[in-house]
Amino acid sequence: MRKISVYIAFCFSIGLLSCQEKNQKDGEVPEAVKIAFQKKYPGENDPDWEQDDHGYWESHFKKDGEKYRADFNADGTWIETENDIKKKNLPEAIKKAIKEKYSEYKIAEVEHVLNAEKGEFFDVEFKQKGKNKDVMFRADGSEIKE
Repeated sequence: MRKISVYIAFCFSIGLLSCQEKNQKDGEVPEAVKIAFQKKYPGENDPDWEQDDHGYWESHFKKDGEKYRADFNADGTWIETENDIKKKNLPEAIKKAIKEKYSEYKIAEVEHVLNAEKGEFFDVEFKQKGKNKDVMFRADGSEIKE
């Protein structure tokens, strides 16, 4: 009986450890990441940090009253920055492309993205019959294929 109790306690403690969020205190964020963030966003002194599933360091911060998320590698290399926007603020060319090609879909979320490799684009998340579909558009309405 004692062995079973010890085993259950062990499993419970392992479960608690594995369920902890990956939110990081400022002291745990690599210095190179903090320096890169300050260079990219001078004056933004209070970002919330967490490490995502890809190992990137995500900073969550507000700029001009809007929420942003910026991703960095551990060496401080900037990956991308994105912020949510309203669908009414999409460029007209994208609205037209959506109307022509995705009119049967409902728009769930729209993000304006600046990416180190792909440049500027708009990530539109569509929903149809419980399934999500992400489509990346350039400002001219063209789609970015992955």
